[in-house]
Amino acid sequence: RTNTDFFLKKEEYKEISKKIVYTGMLDEYYQYCFGDLEYRSLRFETSVLEEDNFQGNAVVNYNEWKVPYTRIIEHKHFEFGSQPKTVITKEYPQDFRRGDEPYYPVNDEKNNDLAAQYKELAAKEEKVLFGGRLGQYQYYDMDQVVSCALTCVEKELYW
Repeated sequence: RTNTDFFLKKEEYKEISKKIVYTGMLDEYYQYCFGDLEYRSLRFETSVLEEDNFQGNAVVNYNEWKVPYTRIIEHKHFEFGSQPKTVITKEYPQDFRRGDEPYYPVNDEKNNDLAAQYKELAAKEEKVLFGGRLGQYQYYDMDQVVSCALTCVEKELYW
């Protein structure tokens, strides 16, 4: 079901489902009972440029401290477009506040200790599988999260 707040019917969904795959924030699932985990968020600025090619690649990452954004995405290079203009999106890191979109867990000692408490609760859930960066409170690259998802499916469906 889309456009539905899972938490409004959480118990109902748990009752009617054999399994639930939860990929949201781990602390939110447990109503922040141990406190808030920290996340990093992002802000995006998209521009249409009056040129056919801005950077020659779909994604260029920046790690210089003087550069305020972490990457620039030039969308046409995903589809090999040849339009006379191009669209770019700059990605800026920003602090997370409740209500913002969380993107990355903050994996420091304080947060990892707090996450361990939530993971103890999660391990007791019989019907809920916690996945992804937010559900497992762990940084994953895309290949890692896909591998974890496939392992989980194999374990849950083919045991």
